[in-house]
Amino acid sequence: MATPATPVPAAGTPPPTPPVPLAGRPVRAAVVGTGAIARRCHLPALARLAEEGGAEVVAAVDIDRAAVEAFCAQGGIPHAYTDMAPMLRERRPDLVTICTPPMLHREQTVAALRAGAWVWCEKPPVPALADFDAVEAAEGPAGGPYAAVVLQHRFGSGAAHVRRLLAEQAMGRPLVAHCQTTWYRDAAYYAVPWRGRWGTEGGGPAMGHGIHQMDLLLDLLGPWSEVRAMAGRLVHDVETEDVSTALVRFESGALATVVNSVLSPDEVSRVRVDCERATVELTHLYGYANADWRITPAPGVPAEEAKRWRDFGADVPSSHLAQLRELVAALRAGERPRGSGPDGRKSLELITALYKSAFTDTTVRRGEIGPGDPYYTALHGGAPAWAPVAGGAAAPQEVPA
Repeated sequence: MATPATPVPAAGTPPPTPPVPLAGRPVRAAVVGTGAIARRCHLPALARLAEEGGAEVVAAVDIDRAAVEAFCAQGGIPHAYTDMAPMLRERRPDLVTICTPPMLHREQTVAALRAGAWVWCEKPPVPALADFDAVEAAEGPAGGPYAAVVLQHRFGSGAAHVRRLLAEQAMGRPLVAHCQTTWYRDAAYYAVPWRGRWGTEGGGPAMGHGIHQMDLLLDLLGPWSEVRAMAGRLVHDVETEDVSTALVRFESGALATVVNSVLSPDEVSRVRVDCERATVELTHLYGYANADWRITPAPGVPAEEAKRWRDFGADVPSSHLAQLRELVAALRAGERPRGSGPDGRKSLELITALYKSAFTDTTVRRGEIGPGDPYYTALHGGAPAWAPVAGGAAAPQEVPA
């Protein structure tokens, strides 16, 4: 469930310094929104960190009193609130994890930052680039507080190993890539009022589902240069798309295909990169371990070299916990965490460009969407047949490239 809107202090108000130094004590955390993602992912990660003495959950917030009280009972959390503002004022958390619907993320993130708390916000981070830039403007000076996006697929040991191999070009130059998020969501999924609507969810599967694999692709291959896309509304009675495809060119010269769907009964998440000397592929669904990665060497590659490529080391599965550990370490060090600022913005910029390309039948280049561009403030960009209309969703529509 979501929390009610929280007043945001005037821009430029300096965030207060946390009242107690972090040295020698657990990080005080609060959870805002107590729905499924909070119960299944955030609370277990925080609980594990608490067992190790690194964190304590001091409060939770939800507009549903019964839901937040049940959540607090489940997690042994001492303080339940139905309003975020008094929680920030009374509990002064060091870290706020935001698990509410996307249309609330900007306001709640800025409120937490102004209260001196770091933020870890579920994806999609905000509905548009303009909102992301407003959040970044509300961050503190050097040392924080900072706002990071939940992008947990970057943080498994498998991704770290492959990222290192690619950076060193151990397998040669990356040439061709494929990024696939083909999932299945039925009508009951979209019966939740905020889903499938531009104003509340921000976007369709490219934004709300495929963001993780696209972010991982960018983390592995580096900056993209241009995108050409298509989108369709083929099954669901929604405002947003329910499927999209894209061609992406990277600054390195590598070319990638991207598919995002909620129409696919055989569900899979996949990232594949073909390099000069090997193919590396990850196949999973909602999270991976080392065993989910496969490296296939090209003919002629020495067996010992291929064996080194396949040595992923200790297995750290991708998870909220893996990212949370790194985030808390950054908080203690006063350093900007991965997944915040420009690093957290890059996947949202690619997604925005994907929508603009699909809805305008043009090639979109990195860096061209800024203030004054309609796609900077809304992913539908006001496009005919895609912008919200009075009376509900538009009729089924495809947009060709």
